[in-house]
Amino acid sequence: MMTMLDRTPVQKFVDGLEKVVGAATRPVVLHEPEFGNNEQRYVADCITSGWVSSAGKYVDQFEARIAEFTGARHAVVVSSGTAALHAALLIAGVKPGDEVLIPALTFVASANSAVHCGAVPHFIDSAEDTLGVCPDALDAYLRDALEPAGDGFRNRKTGRRVAAIVPMHTFGHPVRMERLLEVAGRYKITVVEDAAESLGSSIDGRHTGTFGVMGTLSFNGNKIVTTGGGGAILTNDAKHADALRQLTTTAKRPHRWEFVHDQVSYNYRMPNLNAALGCAQFDKLPQMLEQKRLLANRYIQAFGQFAAGHCVVEPAGTRSNYWLNAFKLASPDRGLRDAMLEASYDAGFHCRPAWELMHRLPMFVDAPRAPLPVAERLADSIINLPSSPKLAGQNTPHG
Repeated sequence: MMTMLDRTPVQKFVDGLEKVVGAATRPVVLHEPEFGNNEQRYVADCITSGWVSSAGKYVDQFEARIAEFTGARHAVVVSSGTAALHAALLIAGVKPGDEVLIPALTFVASANSAVHCGAVPHFIDSAEDTLGVCPDALDAYLRDALEPAGDGFRNRKTGRRVAAIVPMHTFGHPVRMERLLEVAGRYKITVVEDAAESLGSSIDGRHTGTFGVMGTLSFNGNKIVTTGGGGAILTNDAKHADALRQLTTTAKRPHRWEFVHDQVSYNYRMPNLNAALGCAQFDKLPQMLEQKRLLANRYIQAFGQFAAGHCVVEPAGTRSNYWLNAFKLASPDRGLRDAMLEASYDAGFHCRPAWELMHRLPMFVDAPRAPLPVAERLADSIINLPSSPKLAGQNTPHG
């Protein structure tokens, strides 16, 4: 139940949304896919040609376009962002019984992918400015939490090897990767970036997902570029790229008619139909990124004088794709956060909170974790705002 003290900031929050997007004559969803003539034409071409499964020209074209856009030497497209991260961790050497460092503030796929490898997620804290892994807090924590062993560093309490870290670029805002690589290198921890949300984001001109040994993308229905469902793995290592293609295509040896498979593997490759959608989406990616920056700037201005909170801006030295615009309360207050969410939904704006923190989910309550003060504050403070690119074009700021 809202109190009288709550009503003013709650109403101002809704007013800010209406100032940017206009009154909601129909539900304004969080992030809506946009399809046009090219999407229909490329998919129809697949159907006409009969090449609809995991082989076809659009798969090759999509991989080439992803690599060119991100600056990675190789891109391997797969069926989902989760599949991408699972395969990348396996090729990175994560083994059953290892631990993988995962931000507590992330989508559940980050932690699930470690478990799919037979590993244990080990949750770490976030930074206030990037919303992603805080390298400084991580460095301080690992000094006491780990001890050297013959195969790297192990968790002092569990005895398990800490094999990898998965920094996630939250809502498109890049993590401080250079500092993180320094910390990870000191403890011989492999870096696999979860860039699922950050297509089009960069650090000093270098695309996210290209700093670690591998990086992963998602093309889910709510991403800037969508293939309906799908993902990709980025790498500069040709051997990794070859191994990924083998692992994600049932490890079938090339042959005109024989079915010989040389390892236990996965049927993770992206179908040509989905890749066709991706190629068409890439045709308009630069335009969509500019629309999203325009929308982000409007939100930043609309809430610039709002005492109850502000919009998160891209960290210094980075360029964010602003996949999801994030409003952050000035002080953590889950009650006020939920009141704002309820009022915005009632007004037709489908805002959402950040994810439930990983260590609070029932399957991960006993997983190892660092102190998580920032992640816990952020979870009680963040509201994601409607962020579809077209919202920048259909309205001008009101008031």
